[in-house]
Order: sequence, then structure tokens, then C-alpha cells
Amino acid sequence: MKVLIDTNALMMPAQFRIDLFGELQYLLGSFTPLVLEEGIRELRGLSSGFGRDGAAARCGLALAEKCTTVRPECPVRGGADAQIIAFAAETGCHVVTNDRRLREELLARGIGVISMRKQKRLELIQR
Repeated sequence: MKVLIDTNALMMPAQFRIDLFGELQYLLGSFTPLVLEEGIRELRGLSSGFGRDGAAARCGLALAEKCTTVRPECPVRGGADAQIIAFAAETGCHVVTNDRRLREELLARGIGVISMRKQKRLELIQR
């Protein structure tokens, strides 16, 4: 199963001490982690900062190296969230995100979401 990982999800291990890939393995069994090029650009921008967010972004970049980087075939206007929605709708993959607004938009479109539960575990949400 293909799973698209959002920028904030790649930062979760550093922010909440969660084993992202271990949790995904537990939920899904085998999976192929994907990350959008736009997500990598976001992480690079954040990683130049100081403090917790900068450190979490640097950790996220290291984790992103374990993922397959993808570029949407059709460019989508509206930033990273719009690209995530379009890519997930096109490919049928689940999306790992902790962004509430993005999560609700994905669920409204019938796209499966994997999100953090109680800052300890991941859960699969589908409508």
C-alpha cells in the first residue's frame, strides 16, 4: 500500500517521540512511503531555523530519505495541501498528516487518513 507522508508527519518523531515507520508498519503491514517534492522543499526551509521546529525539520529530512519522492503529474495551484489532496485522489493512497484542516478535507473526499492519536500512536481514519 502506498502512503503519502505530509511534512508535519515527518516532524512528529522529533516532536512527540513517535516511531513513525514502526507505527505505519503496525497499522498497515507492508507499505511504500511517499513524500511530495513540495514537502521536501518545506522541510528544507524549516530546517534552517533554530529551536524545536528547526531540529524537527532536520529529523524530518533524514526520514524523508527513506521515502520515495514524487512529483504530481499535473501541477496544482494552492500549495502543498492542494497537491496532497490531488495526488491522493489520483492514486488512491492514504495520507499521513497531523494537520486538522487537511485531514478534514481529505476525509470529506473519501481519502483515508492516518493521524496521531493522544500524541502516542497513529490511527487510520476512513469515512
